[in-house]
Amino acid sequence: MPFQQRRSFGRRTSNAGGSRPGRSFKPSGRTKGPAKQYIEPSRFIKSAKAVTVEAYVPTNKFNDFAISDVIKRNVVAKGYETPSKIQDLAIPHGLAGKDVVGIANTGTGKTTAFAIPLIEKLINSKQSAAIIIAPTRELADQIDVEVRSLSRGTDLRTCLLIGGTPMNPQLRALKARPRVIIGTPGRIKDHVQQRTLRLAHFDTVVLDEVDRMVDMGFINDITFLLGEVAQKRQSLFFSATMDPKIEKLVHSFLHDPVTVSVKTGETCDNVDQNVVRHGDKHDKISKLHDVLRTEAASKTLIFDDTKRSVEKLSQDLIAKGFKAEALHGGKSQGQRKRALEKFRQNQVDILVATDVAARGIDVSDITHVINFSTPQTYDDYIHRIGRAGRAGKPGTALTFIDEVTNR
Repeated sequence: MPFQQRRSFGRRTSNAGGSRPGRSFKPSGRTKGPAKQYIEPSRFIKSAKAVTVEAYVPTNKFNDFAISDVIKRNVVAKGYETPSKIQDLAIPHGLAGKDVVGIANTGTGKTTAFAIPLIEKLINSKQSAAIIIAPTRELADQIDVEVRSLSRGTDLRTCLLIGGTPMNPQLRALKARPRVIIGTPGRIKDHVQQRTLRLAHFDTVVLDEVDRMVDMGFINDITFLLGEVAQKRQSLFFSATMDPKIEKLVHSFLHDPVTVSVKTGETCDNVDQNVVRHGDKHDKISKLHDVLRTEAASKTLIFDDTKRSVEKLSQDLIAKGFKAEALHGGKSQGQRKRALEKFRQNQVDILVATDVAARGIDVSDITHVINFSTPQTYDDYIHRIGRAGRAGKPGTALTFIDEVTNR
């Protein structure tokens, strides 16, 4: 439900894609980034639209696809029967060996749409290998889990290359010559430059959430990595949007691609948006407590600017009796994974995060997103609030605005 009174109550620090360590593999993150854009507060106020999602009637069932029996068994074990629209339309082209550009909203099943053709190709071509690149550690980890489950019973080995985790296990996994590499651009590039990973024989490339990787400044790393893989390859690019930068990537690196677009409106159309105006920092935290106590929020994602502020805010909420966890780039990957799992399993109902969580959180029942600090850009705002109201469910977004600075 919207905020009770409906009146105005009210440096991006990501390191999300893993470290860029050079020879020591020590995370460097970003130095001071660009100044935060001023966003007129009225843009944070918008009533949710009634989103009508027509039931999609697929042409295929998973059992109809020309895939190996072992994949079919794994699909059944996961409880999948009827493919989503992006899966139904993209999988046949992927199985046919075509380059595919898939455009679809978050939470529509894009991972399975590229994982099934990729696994089938690797089963049938023992010389083939695949690399899957994602913008954040969390998303890369989720892709790894999905690929492993869909390839169970085959001899395919995967290797997850992300920051925030010890190097030795990654090096051991690479020595086993995995045929599927999954990771973030910075960490994969580190291994290539250290010559612990050679990509010349990798003939299948997946870029997931291309739009966000471009937004996060990974375009140079992506260009470098695509220059290292096999010249003759199959490429599967998936994105929520298709702007000129992404179109340039498509034209530069794909050969006669098939575009499958199933995007239906904006992800945030069914999110009710409002502001919370506050005075000093004591008034701000007091109003946050009021919001959390009065809103009908079963699962809340709160964004703040820095690792330090996220940690401090989460500890404050815990001290006030709220069940909260913190998620930011200063935590190890194990700590981040445990925090997310607690949130997903309802062991905590509040997750306080930096923008590292704007992409890569696969939690379908977030009811509220609270911007305790304003986002770096309006695009970041859209990515943030898109975590609520997924899969056609209603959501609420509240943005805290200083009464004096109007920011």
